[in-house]
Amino acid sequence: MLFFGHRFLESEKFYHINSVEAITNTPPSSYIYLEFSEDNLDIIEHLNANEITYALSIKSIKELMYASALNTNYIVVEKELAKTAQNIAESYLFDAKILVSVEDDESIEEFALLSIDGLIFSNAIIKINS
Repeated sequence: MLFFGHRFLESEKFYHINSVEAITNTPPSSYIYLEFSEDNLDIIEHLNANEITYALSIKSIKELMYASALNTNYIVVEKELAKTAQNIAESYLFDAKILVSVEDDESIEEFALLSIDGLIFSNAIIKINS
């Protein structure tokens, strides 16, 4: 299981951006985090063209399928969508890893038993302004 932002496990940080320009305010080789939206397709295109590692936060199965087709590295889901998203990712052999957004480590065992790829804690995401 992957862990991002756990209090005693070293991990990469994700930089939450809302524009291509905001990428310049992140450290070199940063992981980028953004929410899936049609308005963000230009950012996603830029990330792919520049081979920048990124995570897309999604809210539905349709967005899950888009995220995979857009070649995202990580797909962030809420707890309620976790098992379904993981099953679909395994069925379609997604390259992206499924990460569940969590606030504490109380659910590690639950998600391990569901074979979820990883967890992302809120402190792993740093908001960047343009």
